[in-house]
Amino acid sequence: MVRCVAVIGAGVGGLASIKCCLDEGLEPTCFERSEDIGGVWHYMGSMDSRRVSVYRSVITNTSKEMSCFSDFPYPEDFPNYLHHSLVMEYFRMYAQHFDLLRHIRFKTTVLSVKKCPDFTTSGRWEVVTEIDGVQELHIFDAVMVCTGHYQEPYFPLASFPGINNRFKGQYLHSQEYKDVEAFRGKRVLVVGIGNTGGDLAVELSRVAAKVYLSTRSSTWVVSRVSEHGFPLDMVHTTRFKHFLDQLLPSSLMKRIKFRRFNSWFNHANYGLASTKSSNFKIIVNDELPFCLLSGTVVLKPKVKEFTESSAVFEDGTTEDNIDVVLFATGYIFTFPFLEESVRGLFDDNRSLYKRIFPPQLEKPTLAIIGLVQLTGSVMVGSEMQARWVTGIFAGWSKLPSTTVMMTDVLKKKPPVKRHPSERENLKMSFIGYVDEIASCAGVKPSVLRLLLTDPQLALAIFFGPCTPYQYRLVGRGKWSGARDAILTQWQRTLKPLRTRVVDDFSNSSSRWHWLCLLALPVALTAGFILSKYHWAGWSTWASPQQ
Repeated sequence: MVRCVAVIGAGVGGLASIKCCLDEGLEPTCFERSEDIGGVWHYMGSMDSRRVSVYRSVITNTSKEMSCFSDFPYPEDFPNYLHHSLVMEYFRMYAQHFDLLRHIRFKTTVLSVKKCPDFTTSGRWEVVTEIDGVQELHIFDAVMVCTGHYQEPYFPLASFPGINNRFKGQYLHSQEYKDVEAFRGKRVLVVGIGNTGGDLAVELSRVAAKVYLSTRSSTWVVSRVSEHGFPLDMVHTTRFKHFLDQLLPSSLMKRIKFRRFNSWFNHANYGLASTKSSNFKIIVNDELPFCLLSGTVVLKPKVKEFTESSAVFEDGTTEDNIDVVLFATGYIFTFPFLEESVRGLFDDNRSLYKRIFPPQLEKPTLAIIGLVQLTGSVMVGSEMQARWVTGIFAGWSKLPSTTVMMTDVLKKKPPVKRHPSERENLKMSFIGYVDEIASCAGVKPSVLRLLLTDPQLALAIFFGPCTPYQYRLVGRGKWSGARDAILTQWQRTLKPLRTRVVDDFSNSSSRWHWLCLLALPVALTAGFILSKYHWAGWSTWASPQQ
């Protein structure tokens, strides 16, 4: 019987795991090697080679309503997209409200996690920690690893001939970037066009003499600001649109998405992507198109090689007098504290059952939290993982047999091992994945049932944003404030914008009421179709795409 649980890391996943353990009557002890909570959101002005943290200017790519803990909304006066300092403030409020800090041991490094000699019967673990040079051995019934996927910089220098032995300028990984001051007046080449690469190129363009942005893949750029000025994820991450994604042919949905992406600007004209692109790599960046349009950022293809002061690109062009090369090439995960026999059970998260459990373990007492890439907030996904895992630890849920888990893993794992920098292509549907874990935990809401008992709420859930409060309506951990949080989410979205009210300010609540009434026939039709597929035995039709 699991009682004592080791939680490794006090970032987003760690805080959620501590809270979920307490909800299930378990006894968590969290080990955090730094002096504060927050993980990568804990900004550090100085460079610490052991830690990855945000840079000074970071603002969230997901809105507050779509990326909060499911029973703890952000304050209504917080802006919709948040500076990292406000995210940290929210974490402190969460930790204080649920009394989590007393379960955290700061400045404590986990050195090793090994199976106890009687693991096959007890499922227990030996955890060795170190604080101030003093080591300590602990015995735990279960372990939740919450170190996330931003662990070790991916620095593929071997793929860039000349960078080590010929190039005379400076090169560094984006992990080392904190602010623009060190790059003022310099000619900078940013390698990699993920969210970080795009952000850094834009920020550097304000002070650098010239900024080049090198990419080897097609990329679609979207703005945080969507229709009518609402947050992008609140408009497009809905159950209705997810339903259409599952219902309509993938080729048709691809054309629809490409058309929507190009409605802001034609990506082919900017050299970013074309409708013939085979991938769906998407970044969120409000300023990059203007920087490309104004020439403050110049897009370049993949780097072929480096000379003493130049970068030679695959199209044969050369850019001279490069002072700094900034590699925004992402991160890889490592769990050096796990014993080799356990670490060797999975080479990436696709080797884990539901991206959480090593399926070959004799006892399901080790869970990896937050090692997942979603099209929405990882915070919400991590919390849902923690809720399901602690339910298993507490005995409320059970995992299937090893054979069943291995079959599921092999069915969903792509046959070709991808390059670490291509992990964007491995992103899973936010709604699909969180719904899958919520179903395992018994907390997924039923739109069909709500249509009969609470039509207003059902319509808000189906046509409105898939906010995390939806997963607190039923099952263990049900929150009495969930319904109200859902029905007032648009008010909290508009609240920080109403610092100056004009005479013709629209009544969003009234508009939402009429939208719900008009949408009722569509919802009923959708419910009928869903029910038809379900009773026809097509339950796998609604499973998330992998």
